[in-house]
Amino acid sequence: MISMSLIGVVGLLVLFALLALRFPVALSMIFVGTVGTIAATANRFLGLGMSPEQAWERGWKTAMSNLSGEAFEAASNFNLLVIPMFILMGNLAGASGMSRDLFTAAYRWIGHYKGGLASATITACAGFAALSGSSLASAVTMGRVALPEMKRFKYAPELSTGSVAAGGTLGFLIPPSGGMIIYAVLTDQSIGRLFMAGVVPGIVLTLLFVGTIWLLVRMKPERGPAGERASAPARRESLISAVPIVVVVGITIGGMYTGFFTPVEASAVGAFLTFVVGAARRSLRWSMTHEIILQTMKATATVFLIIIGAFIFIPFMSLTGLAADMVTFLTSLPIGEVGILIVVILIYMFLGTFLESIAMLVLTIPVVVALATQLGWDLIWFGIIVVVVLEMGMISPPVGINVFVVKSIAPDVPMRTIFKGIWPFWFAMALMIALLVAFPPIAMYLPETMLGQ
Repeated sequence: MISMSLIGVVGLLVLFALLALRFPVALSMIFVGTVGTIAATANRFLGLGMSPEQAWERGWKTAMSNLSGEAFEAASNFNLLVIPMFILMGNLAGASGMSRDLFTAAYRWIGHYKGGLASATITACAGFAALSGSSLASAVTMGRVALPEMKRFKYAPELSTGSVAAGGTLGFLIPPSGGMIIYAVLTDQSIGRLFMAGVVPGIVLTLLFVGTIWLLVRMKPERGPAGERASAPARRESLISAVPIVVVVGITIGGMYTGFFTPVEASAVGAFLTFVVGAARRSLRWSMTHEIILQTMKATATVFLIIIGAFIFIPFMSLTGLAADMVTFLTSLPIGEVGILIVVILIYMFLGTFLESIAMLVLTIPVVVALATQLGWDLIWFGIIVVVVLEMGMISPPVGINVFVVKSIAPDVPMRTIFKGIWPFWFAMALMIALLVAFPPIAMYLPETMLGQ
């Protein structure tokens, strides 16, 4: 019989190797979780004196039972209906041109200031994030709209690409965030409370990004020349076009806050209202329907497969006891709770340099949740901190996924220029984490005051 912790370490190493070879995250977790469960269960029964044949047979049966049972439990979770509905909502918003309306409204109101186009991009990203809940969708959609405009006004490439890459990350924090849904499911927390906890930090981080642009342009005005000043009628027209979008977001988020909607109901209402707005504006055509539904199904299947993979991998980690050993080690460090939190944040920052955000979230949940529970941290507050650190990973070199998304939209801009442009926003995120640690009510006020919790 070998150490169960050693089996857990080998499982993690195999998982990291598969991820390094660009195997899909979900399939990698399913493979490691299944094979690891077979090995760990067989090892345990060998230690109890069972014959090798019987031990491996018991391990195989346990793994197959987990594979079928956990997959069914994950796929049949009623609360996960929010995933296809919010994805549909974002796809409808993108196809109907709402993203362009958001950018146009922000551009016409603040674009005539120095750095105004970049600030308008951040503002529009925040608005679109509230419709799509996706970091990648926000970066791709707003990048296609904003980058040509900033290039036309001769913005510094590092500022234009950096603002799009950083603004896109807001889709991971501002509800309906897909990352928050996965965190809520894996930690058994309220999706509605997590959504509410992300509202104020999302607004604050948006303002920090805008403040960062202001500082950069103040130091070097040539980085962000002023755009054209829109006429008063043009401003009013853009505001009127953006009002229905704001109303949809307000009804969806406000309905959850007041307890009028559950998160599942809010997602369905949001998708329906987005469809109504798109149809009323005549920006949705029947020819788009097939592509919108197909995109929604593909994205939903991807997220569900990741959740199924997590439901299979996490029990394997619990079986080996590796997560408990790591919690014991961390809590034994003579650095206090704040010191332990800083260590956890630094570990996330390090992992963010080579792991995709969802993979990081799933891999670390068994350890960090057990650690947070043992130290008495609120899992809602801690979840927001985790989400912000995961956002940092989306723009951290060398594998910041949002940077590669922006590169695909702006192929003429060198990668080193884009990475140069993200660092001021990266430090703005670090400041956001410090604010959350120092002032937890930033995240906790809305969840604690919402009705129908």
